[in-house]
Amino acid sequence: MLISPAYAQAAGGAEAGIAQFLPLILIFVVFYFLMIRPQQKRAKEHKAMLEAIRRGDSIVTSGGIIGKVTKVDSDTEVSVEIAHDTVVKVRREMIAQVTSKTEPAKDEGDAPEAANDSAEPAEEKGGLKKLFGAKKD
Repeated sequence: MLISPAYAQAAGGAEAGIAQFLPLILIFVVFYFLMIRPQQKRAKEHKAMLEAIRRGDSIVTSGGIIGKVTKVDSDTEVSVEIAHDTVVKVRREMIAQVTSKTEPAKDEGDAPEAANDSAEPAEEKGGLKKLFGAKKD
C-alpha cells in the first residue's frame, strides 16, 4: 500500500488553546501600559486644565492662536482677546495649552501684601550666601 493510514493524535487541546492566546494577551497588556493608560492620564490632565481656566489666563488654541481670556461665557465657551479690541469666542475643547495662570481673586477681608514682604528675612534671600555659608555677624 502506498498511503499509510492516519491516526488521531493524543488529546491535549486545552493546553494548546491557552498557549495560542497567550501572545495576544501579552500584546494587549503591553499596549495598555504603553499606549492606553498614558493617553487616559493625559486626557484627564487636559480636562482638569480646561476646568481651571479663568479670566486673565493666557492661552494657546489648537489652531495656534495666542490670546488672553477676557470672560468665561459658559461651561463650553470662553471669550479670548487676540489683539487690541479684538475678542473672539472659543470653545473650551479647542484650547490646547494655558501658558500663564492668573492668581485667584483674594477675599475682600484680605489686605494686599507689599511687593517686598516675604516670610524670610532679607539677609537670607541670597542663594549664593546660603550655598557657600556666609557668616552672620
